Amino acid sequence: MKLYNSLTRQKEEFVPIEEKVVKMYNCGPTVYNYIHVGNARPLVVFDTLRRYFIYKGYEVKFVVNFTDIDDKIINRANEEGVDTTQISNKYIEAFLEDAKALNLYDYETINPRATQYIQQIIDFVQGLVDKNAAYEVNGDVYFNIDAAKNYGKLSKKNLEDLISGARVNINEQKHSPADFALWKAKKEGEPSWDSPWGPGRPGWHIECSVMAKTLLGETIDIHSGGVDLQFPHHENEIAQSETLHDKAFANYWLHNGFITVDEEKMSKSLGNFFTLKDVAKNYDLEVLRFFILSSHYRQPLNFSDYVMGQVKAGLDRIYNAKYKLEDLEKKVVDKEVSLSEEEIEKQMGLRVREFETAMDDDLNTADAITAIYNFVKDINTYIDDESSLYIVKKAKETLETLTNVLGILKREMETIDDEKILSLIEEREAARKNKDYQRADEIRDELLKQNIQLEDTREGVKYRRI
Repeated sequence: MKLYNSLTRQKEEFVPIEEKVVKMYNCGPTVYNYIHVGNARPLVVFDTLRRYFIYKGYEVKFVVNFTDIDDKIINRANEEGVDTTQISNKYIEAFLEDAKALNLYDYETINPRATQYIQQIIDFVQGLVDKNAAYEVNGDVYFNIDAAKNYGKLSKKNLEDLISGARVNINEQKHSPADFALWKAKKEGEPSWDSPWGPGRPGWHIECSVMAKTLLGETIDIHSGGVDLQFPHHENEIAQSETLHDKAFANYWLHNGFITVDEEKMSKSLGNFFTLKDVAKNYDLEVLRFFILSSHYRQPLNFSDYVMGQVKAGLDRIYNAKYKLEDLEKKVVDKEVSLSEEEIEKQMGLRVREFETAMDDDLNTADAITAIYNFVKDINTYIDDESSLYIVKKAKETLETLTNVLGILKREMETIDDEKILSLIEEREAARKNKDYQRADEIRDELLKQNIQLEDTREGVKYRRI
């Protein structure tokens, strides 16, 4: 399997540190608000990567953190006149609801909170101070950027340009404009913890370095997140972690592209900012997951009602194939597999290899979905109530396995009320005899919305799930 490593700007064969074990850390949300469509993309993409590793037989240790102490959380708490813990708990609970709807928790995910690792953070910062890689000023502790080797190697930014002030806020108490906060001295109205430098709280960048080290080790296999985190967040994580430990922090850095809305950057000022709560009013969030996977994760992805409608139609096609196989499983008989069915089974193997080839090529979920569409076409063309039970079960198992890697097809089939359908067919026939073609068409369309297609045959009207 090859993955595009942002650190080297090329695809590389994935080789884990420990055989058949993958240690992954994905930057999670700052819990001061509901997560939006842009937040959802890395969560879905790298959950899918985790699923594919499991499919390939790996044990995966997967961490998605919660930043539960931050300026934004403090500001929101002060605005609402509540404790920061109340804010973070509220939005973590909301996140977990959205995450469940996105099928993000089918496998174990470790969700550490920054405030659970305060002592480890203090110890980490003290280690940097002891190495003269950090210094204290009036209760604040800053990382000394001069202590880092090859600063900018991930984002490819030039340190001299950063120091010139082009991209860094000037702070007179820092030794260099590029130095960044590891520990922040307490301010009035803020939560704080005791430390060797006085009461205060962690800086943002230090949280992820510490939680990754504590839960996964000093060097991990994969660190992932949105492309907007490359600088300064991930760059600073590398600087502080590798300076303290004198070894690589992560062997592979993976970043997903931005999401636009109707071809414009998503922002609150433009009024095109959509939380998952907003999206859920019109679409099952499984549709949003399928939308995110419909394009290669490193490419920009445009969100619009039109595209979501197209994606929903595509997902429905796959669901209909699933429902067809579930219906056939109840109807067909167990009999010897025919020669033609042996060819169908070989074709299933080809579709699986198409799927794996796409996924092995830097998690190309777009092409993997095409392989599933091809398989659905095979199901609709070659498998019917004349097929053997073995072939039906084999197709159903294959479809379930592939779609599980993508985290889709989790809804159960709705029970068809045969009596109600037959009653509607009789009503339709009566309407046609009375030349009430409008009502006849209404009944046909009503059933079609329920994915029930009517077929007029010599033996009478038949129906089938599509």
